[in-house]
Amino acid sequence: MRDDVQRALAALSQLIEAPTAAGTALGNWRWTVRQRLSAVRDGLALESARATEGWLVAREGSLLRERTALMTRLSALGPTVLQASDVSMVREELRRIVADISHHRQRLHDLAYDEVELELGGSE
Repeated sequence: MRDDVQRALAALSQLIEAPTAAGTALGNWRWTVRQRLSAVRDGLALESARATEGWLVAREGSLLRERTALMTRLSALGPTVLQASDVSMVREELRRIVADISHHRQRLHDLAYDEVELELGGSE
């Protein structure tokens, strides 16, 4: 898994929590959030299939479908960030997607760990 996704998520999280003012400052915030969403989406797009064992392939397929759903949500959220009048609703949706992507990444790490453990012959 690439570290640029983690950096993009951290930058997005920081921006979500940053205070915003009205007017030009809010417009700048919206545009920067939109750019960070694109960076996260681009990072997710770089994920690839690597599992070779049957049960791991099934888990990986599930994670790839989850990734596709997350990327769809990110794409839909982009215009909302730029246009929605309720910034608090936008922030809440952004927090939700950051948490969901973090959970997705943890499941990817778990899959990679299980694959290595299987190759090396874990304690089971």
